[in-house]
Amino acid sequence: MQIGILTFKEPENDKSRKIIHVDMDAFYASIEERDHPEHRGKPIVIANHPRETGRKGVVTTANYAARKFGIHSAMSAQKAFELCPEAIFISPRMSHYKAVSRQIRGIFARYTDLIEPLSLDEAYLDVTKNKQNLSSATMIARRIQREVWQETGLSCSAGVSYNKFIAKIASDFQKPAGLTVIAPNDAARFLRELPIEKFYGVGKKTVEKMKLLGIHSGEDLYLFDQSELLSKFGKHGYILYQRVRGIDNRVVEPDRERKSIGKEHTFTLFLTDEEQVRVELKEIALAVQGALHNSKLHGRSIVLKIRYADFDTITRRKTRIDHFSLAEDIFHHAWELWLDHGTIERHVRLLGITITQLDPIHYENIQLPLWDTSHL
Repeated sequence: MQIGILTFKEPENDKSRKIIHVDMDAFYASIEERDHPEHRGKPIVIANHPRETGRKGVVTTANYAARKFGIHSAMSAQKAFELCPEAIFISPRMSHYKAVSRQIRGIFARYTDLIEPLSLDEAYLDVTKNKQNLSSATMIARRIQREVWQETGLSCSAGVSYNKFIAKIASDFQKPAGLTVIAPNDAARFLRELPIEKFYGVGKKTVEKMKLLGIHSGEDLYLFDQSELLSKFGKHGYILYQRVRGIDNRVVEPDRERKSIGKEHTFTLFLTDEEQVRVELKEIALAVQGALHNSKLHGRSIVLKIRYADFDTITRRKTRIDHFSLAEDIFHHAWELWLDHGTIERHVRLLGITITQLDPIHYENIQLPLWDTSHL
């Protein structure tokens, strides 16, 4: 008997739903390859060319021809250039990618209104009850793949199962243009044979910790009981305990309640001076204020995100009774978090500010700043 370890009742496993996860294949790079036929078959990297940025910048994504050279998202553009000097570097066109994403979601909407976008290039669809009255989620997934290809010239991969967790893993199983179906009766075997790195939501640090515990696959993870996983991984251990048993009863949420509002900025040229950090945090705070105002929300917790030149990322949080809503207030506390936890010597590639613990604004609340804001 372990003292001080909470246990949770194992929920019923809802296997009644039909969930599709659609993931576009190398989305941004594929759009550029489509729009520039002369580049087809050649390595394409979505990033500013390092020769034009003083060897700075980060890869947003790369097509499959570039990935054969070991190029991947979040890699430095300079490293990508070293791996494949002949690669074609293209600066991101976000407004264009968003327009294509809207077109693809229009195709999804022919089948269901239960669409939960995760980003521009992927979404969950609940097709248990669908507009075409089709009984087969697999058939729907095939039709979506065909229509996306015919109407946009882009390929996508799809995973079909009874919950979001398994569908998400399945969509990545046979990329590109793959379709993987995991039926309820096959889920247990599929998850137990899966390498632990393939479990969605398990990060690199968690994988390292798991391997030290002898967990290399779903089969190994399944052997740990709930109390052991809670003691090793905290609340995340309870999620791991459920997921390896194929349990994920989260519904597809087309209008998900906002849990946080934030803005971040990745810098082509790394920040090397604290005055640059101060200026950027001020701009980000203004953007966060605008997003809060548009959503009619304010929050009690502020999170500062810092990513350094070596891709090491930290987040630091401050929570209070009063709400954050004004830019100067947001900036003041973000700057304090930077002074307490940031270090300019490591050079900064990304800064972000997020407000969490959100509440709706029911009335205007005039806040008098308790510090000098004339320097803003």
